[in-house]
Amino acid sequence: MNVADSNSVEAAFLRRGFLLAQTPECADLIIVNTCSVREHAEQRAKARITEFCSIRKPGASIWVIGCMAERLGEELRREITGIDRVVGARSIDRIEELIDLEYSGCTVEPLGHWANKGVCDFVSVMRGCDNYCAYCIVPYVRGHEQSISKETIIDEIGRKAKHGVKEVTLLGQNVNSYRDGAMDFADLLAEVAQVEGIERIRFTTSHPKDCSEKLIRTIAHEHKCCRHIHLPFQAGSDAVLRSMKRGYTSGQYRERIAMIRSFLPDADITTDIMVGFPGETDEMFDDTLALVEEVRFTTAFMFAYSVREGTTAAKLGDTVSHADKQARLRRLIDLQTAVTKEIYAGMTGRTVELLISGRQEKRQRMWMGLDRGCKRALIACDDVQAGTILQAAVLETSGMTLICERTRQ
Repeated sequence: MNVADSNSVEAAFLRRGFLLAQTPECADLIIVNTCSVREHAEQRAKARITEFCSIRKPGASIWVIGCMAERLGEELRREITGIDRVVGARSIDRIEELIDLEYSGCTVEPLGHWANKGVCDFVSVMRGCDNYCAYCIVPYVRGHEQSISKETIIDEIGRKAKHGVKEVTLLGQNVNSYRDGAMDFADLLAEVAQVEGIERIRFTTSHPKDCSEKLIRTIAHEHKCCRHIHLPFQAGSDAVLRSMKRGYTSGQYRERIAMIRSFLPDADITTDIMVGFPGETDEMFDDTLALVEEVRFTTAFMFAYSVREGTTAAKLGDTVSHADKQARLRRLIDLQTAVTKEIYAGMTGRTVELLISGRQEKRQRMWMGLDRGCKRALIACDDVQAGTILQAAVLETSGMTLICERTRQ
């Protein structure tokens, strides 16, 4: 979602005649899009902003946008002198209005070729979140759930398709809760599948409590829907899940996985996992490892809990030591990495359908692609271009990449 917001802001400036600077030192305007999901993200953002303030040329401006900007507001300007404008995440939809106020007199070009940045692109279908998980800052910085109308979404996707986009990823903090009148997210997927020129549809993120059989049936029915479900489970302990206010049990999560496997046996299932949540014991962490071993996720985003000021969990105290968090995280990463490598190795000899996204920078004959799940691939070809969809045989795997060759029909 942050990438999509950055692309939107960039396009708004480019349409008004701005050019991308080659380095921060030569820029007239530096924009830093920030995240607040973890403390480390904010620390990194503050360090970069401070660096930019020290190296910018005379007269250059610095804007800070996004979730950290929303959370800290004008306090951020007091903490780091040199910031000219703070634009919170809830105001990013007004960025064009803010640009025109700051830089009056700009001539705005039609959306045209600023509509996308490649054959794969993002489209937000909703903003905000109403789940209020105990550890999460997102609802506080992005606000309540607001679904974007079907007409707006289809129109945006149609424009992108006309300018070369072949694959769209529909974005929302919890896309499963999308509603536009009687239309739910499964209905929206079916509508997007009718857009001419779009060959593949992805989405993120889903919430287990809202992952319905109707949604999975729709994905199984629509060929354009990729066989990839990102379904965060966060913890394998029911006690931790209750404390996190996740709204489901580990048993219910397993039932969702079984349902997905029944309709999409070849699907890549990925997830988010947190270790060290307040109150988590070694035995509770073992429940998380057991679930990972059982489900066999293709990949996972894994991280240690960090306190987010203003959340419910912040009141629980940071009860798990830093050393224990890091030890648990290493064990989890080692387990998931082994599972991922086994899954990739098991693809050897199989045929996959690849969407070619572009060339690999270091090897000109090698093209990068993505299968209909979430597996990345490299393939040597001379007669293709970005956006081509082709059949390929998997020769071997290199770490977490499929090495393929094109099959001749």
